[in-house]
Amino acid sequence: MSSTPDSVPSASNSGFSPELQAEIDAAMQQMDRDADAAAKAAPKHDPRPVVNAPVRAAGTRGPRVVQAGREHRTGTVVSVGPTDIFLEFGPKELGVIPRIQFKEDELPATGSSLEVVIDKFEPSESLFLCSRPGAVQKAAWEGLEPGQVVEARVKSVSKGGLECELADHAAFMPASQVAIERVPDLSVFVGEKLKCKVVRVERIGRGNIILSRRDVLDEERRESAEKLKTTLAEGQTIEGVVRKIMPFGAFVDLGGVDGLIHIGDLTYDRVNFGEKAVEKYVKEGQRVSVRILKIDWDNNRLSLGFKQVQGDPFATATDKIAESAELTGKVTKIAEFGAFVEIGPGVEGLVHISELDHRRVGKVDDVVKVDEVVRVKVLKIDPANRRISLSVKALKPLPEIAMGGGPAGAGGPGGKGGKGKRGEVGRSAEEILKETPALRRMREKNRHMNFKGGLM
Repeated sequence: MSSTPDSVPSASNSGFSPELQAEIDAAMQQMDRDADAAAKAAPKHDPRPVVNAPVRAAGTRGPRVVQAGREHRTGTVVSVGPTDIFLEFGPKELGVIPRIQFKEDELPATGSSLEVVIDKFEPSESLFLCSRPGAVQKAAWEGLEPGQVVEARVKSVSKGGLECELADHAAFMPASQVAIERVPDLSVFVGEKLKCKVVRVERIGRGNIILSRRDVLDEERRESAEKLKTTLAEGQTIEGVVRKIMPFGAFVDLGGVDGLIHIGDLTYDRVNFGEKAVEKYVKEGQRVSVRILKIDWDNNRLSLGFKQVQGDPFATATDKIAESAELTGKVTKIAEFGAFVEIGPGVEGLVHISELDHRRVGKVDDVVKVDEVVRVKVLKIDPANRRISLSVKALKPLPEIAMGGGPAGAGGPGGKGGKGKRGEVGRSAEEILKETPALRRMREKNRHMNFKGGLM
């Protein structure tokens, strides 16, 4: 297509960063190579496209204000109808704008001033057809200018970005300009119509068009942020979406404003530093309820709390249990000094190694195993240090005490089935009571006779 050549912006004056400029240049070179290959393979033809002249608003009076290739005018709202809003620019100069371009809470009042964009003049109705500044417009190739917000259809994914169609021309959107955050799979946009901004138009050669959806999203985000700043207050509970996981916490998008959940406000449990530790509680893309802890707009910081909304499981559990209570729990972790037992959702208590059994325990896992369900008794609750001491042996029956002083069956002195220090078989208290005094004196006498030793 032949048209009046426009100046082509160079890398130095295009306003792009060197990285983005290199990304665009590489992608455009690839597109050129693909187009050349397609042209060589295609049959020869001589198309003669019809070029439509750009529509200009006729009859507008006063100074002409042009922004991004479109004429802006300010008029007075004279009527707000169910489908259209009418406004007056001057004597016998009326304009109409679709009501659908406004949210219901943003409708202009009758008599107020309203800035609009002149799309064209309709002679049959003697009306200026208008649209709201920034609204998506159906673009024509001749009227494309940098800064316009348009709607482009995504045709395919190429190396470095998206190949789009705009005003019957090919356009390109670099991968970094598709969204605010990196999109791993750009193919999800194929076939979609995206609201985007014209970044560059080159009318020489094949007429390259560079688009950016990120610019539109950034602008919408800034507008939402300004509105949020007037409504947010410390102590509020609000919903947001986890945007990014960091080693020290998680950033949450509240709808234009990002806030940080520090690991200290993520949970009442102890959290280790690192992304994997944070991901145990929240995931990217997850919708969460958070509490606003502190607002510092001067430094653009917003501190959020996640655990404050979830509630303290320790406080909830300790309100329902008391010392000496008997509970059932599951062993969650084993350490050298004891075993941790979960006695409620998110609440653990410690069974010290000395509280596992009446006998001496050398290794904790000789008595209990991870995931084993055990009965425990609450020995002590320490709310200040958030600790609960538990006992397993307190719910076990006491062993029988034998003559030798050791517990029966323990294998020690006097243990049932074993021998004492002097080889005496352990006896019960009933057996001892059956002996006569004379029998006991005789046994004592035999002990002295069999004693062999030297001076001490």
